[in-house]
Order: sequence, then C-alpha cells, then structure tokens
Amino acid sequence: MTSSKTGSRAKAATPKARLAKVFGAVNIGSFRISAMIMGETEAGDLLVLGSGHRASAGVKRGYITDMRAATYAIRDAVERAEKSAGQSVQSVWIACSGAGLESTVSKVEIEIGGRRIEEEDVEHLLMAARDTIQPDGRTVLHAQPAHYTLDGAHGVANPRGLHAERLGVDVHVMLADGAPVRNLMEAVQSAHLEVEGVVAAPLAAGYACLSEEERDLGVALVEIGSDVTNISVFAGGMLLGLRAAPIGSGDITDAVASAFGIRRFQAERLKCVSGSAIASPSDHREMIPVNGPNDGWEEGTSGPVARGADDKNRIPRAELVSVVTQQLSELTREVGRALKDMGFSGSRAGQVVLTGGGAELAGLAEFTQSALGMPVRIGRAPSLTGLPEAHATPGFATLAGLCLYAADDPVDIRAVGGRHQQAHGFSPSASGSFAFGRLFRALKEYF
Repeated sequence: MTSSKTGSRAKAATPKARLAKVFGAVNIGSFRISAMIMGETEAGDLLVLGSGHRASAGVKRGYITDMRAATYAIRDAVERAEKSAGQSVQSVWIACSGAGLESTVSKVEIEIGGRRIEEEDVEHLLMAARDTIQPDGRTVLHAQPAHYTLDGAHGVANPRGLHAERLGVDVHVMLADGAPVRNLMEAVQSAHLEVEGVVAAPLAAGYACLSEEERDLGVALVEIGSDVTNISVFAGGMLLGLRAAPIGSGDITDAVASAFGIRRFQAERLKCVSGSAIASPSDHREMIPVNGPNDGWEEGTSGPVARGADDKNRIPRAELVSVVTQQLSELTREVGRALKDMGFSGSRAGQVVLTGGGAELAGLAEFTQSALGMPVRIGRAPSLTGLPEAHATPGFATLAGLCLYAADDPVDIRAVGGRHQQAHGFSPSASGSFAFGRLFRALKEYF
C-alpha cells in the first residue's frame, strides 16, 4: 500500500539516476493485459522505465481459458513495455484477480516472561504462526505479519528491544485455488518469462491506491474489472476481508450492446465516450452517434443501425445513461451486500475507494456514494516518475501496485528460519530465480 516512504521514492527519482534493480509486472485482465517495467535507483528511488498494454485474449473472469491465446497476449504486452523502456526483462510479478481468492487473519502468541524481546523471539513467533496456516488443499499466495501485540496491546510495528510477558502477531493469509494460479504461471512461463511471484490483485491495488493511514483507520477498496469486481476491507494495517462479485464493467458494455442491438466495440466506445453514471436534464436533447469518426458509416461497413436510432444512426444520450445506471445499480447492490457481510456498514463503515478500469466511468464516485451512503473517491496510482499520462488512471492502478509491491518485497512468514537465512545469502542483484524457487518450495511444502 502507498506509504510516505514509497511516495518520496517515487517522486525523487530522475531519469539519469543509476539503477540498482529492475522490476517487471504483468496484470492479466479479461479486458486488457498490461505490463510495466520499473527501476529502483541506488538511492532507493523508483522510476517507471516503460509500460504497454494490448487487448486481452484467452482470459475470462480472471481465469485462463485459452493457454495459447493468453500466452501470445502476455508476450505482446511485455514486448511493448520493453520497447518503451528500451530494455528487456526475464522475470515478472503477476496479479491474480480470480482463482477464488480468500483472505483470513491468523493470531498467534508466545510466552516471553517479561524479558527483553530478541530477534530469535520474533523468528520463533513467526515460525509458530506459520504452523497454524490451514490451507485445506488451497494455495497460499501470502502469509504476512501485519502487526505485533505486546500483552494483548495492538499497534506494535517492531517489538524488538521491548519487554513483555506475551508476544503476539496478526498474520494476514491470502488463499487461492491452486489450478487457476498454476494456469496463470504457466501462461507467463510459456511467454519465456520467469515468475517472481503471484500477488493477489486487491493487495497490489491497495499498494497503489491506499495510504498507510487509510489502511489503519479502515477503508474499503472496490476494484472494478471487466468481468470481476473485488471488494476488500482494510483495517488495522491489513486486509481483513475479501469478496469477489462476478460482475464488472464488461457487463455494462454487454447491456448497452443488447439494448441497442449493436456490436460490442461500438457499445464499449459509447460507454467510455458518452456514458455516465449521472443523468442530466439535457440528456434527452443530446443525440450521440453510435459510430466513430473512422467506422465508415457512409459505406455501410460499420455494423448494424442501433435500435431506436435516427437516420444518422444516433441515439438519445438519456437512453444510454439509463442502461448504464441500471447495470450500476446491480453492481452497487453486490458491493453493498459484500461490505455488509464483512461488517463494513453502519457506524463501522468508512471511506470507499473505487479503482480498476470500471472506475473510469464519468460520475461513478457520485453514483456509488449515493447508492452506498458512504464517502467515495476514485483511487489511482501515486505520482510516479516516468509514468505516461495514459497509464496514470484507475485502470492501471493494480499494475503500478504490482511494481510497488515488488520494490517493497514484504516479509512472508514462510521464508523465516532456514529459508530466511538462505535468502540473505543472495546478493541484492541476484536474479529472480530464488524468489521463483521460494514460491514453489512453499507450494510444495504446504500443498
């Protein structure tokens, strides 16, 4: 998640700075597949070197449905980012938005006896927490210590050097179905890339869109993708709950195409260019063209005439807005139901942050705020040096968050003990083979 440290690193970098590390990231969505290459300077500042995207293929509702098509699209998106960056990458971090994501919190305590807490005590605690993970045959994507407790008192960031009778830790565990995760990894590997790690999309989006204070006080993050909307709740510095709704911005596009009897690409353009979540009095008087300026309407090659259109194939904007808002009402009902199930309602509710490609619809924040009765804002990636304006949008927030996550490289309790010591035996410039191997060792050990 965005922190003051990350923010300063992002703003201070300069294109002429010498790079110490390079991170590659790929967000495999149902609407588009995007890639980004980010560098970290010797001073610890971050710089976007290049980014690229293309239309998705072989992906539906976050799952790989056609391995060959997905592999080609991933390779194409990465090559576009490499061309933009002027350098290639051999390994990437990837986001997982489907695969039945589930978030749980594990709480563990050990006796200290009032003495001073040493590094060995913390490692012992984390190893004890690791043993409590019960994946029940599923894949553990993350098992991260969120914060520590001393004699039941929360909010301890670093217990080392303090005295306590009991030392505890709250560990955030993210589970996923194994087969879809392996399909994602295989699609990337078939594109001649190594996998540094698989990151749950809500965590990556949170790194880009949420401040440390928001995560601590309590906030809901709603990532609206093309086919899936992930609703997550953060509090106490960690992700406490997660729900996935099988509805997204692509369903709005389909509803527009069906209502007017037009093709999907026409409906998508209408939604993005003229669609809105808020109606205005002038909508009934405004006629909007179904075809774009280069669709060849005069030659009759652009597709069917829209249902209810005039002789120039134009429809009243009010009718388009009506179709859009009907679908949004269904989406916000799903979001509201999920937030209520996770206890994020009434006096316990806070701000809602919308991100993802679907959050780019005009007026969406106002519509959602009215529907949910909660304050709502649009979440974007922080200001990153080198990030193109076209990619500084909610639709690319998860991609930027992947790079920020890679740069932060948070502790995973499965890497403590012997594996933790092994990790420190590698130089900072080592390739991604260790991280990739660490992931598979964890999969092998637990599943």
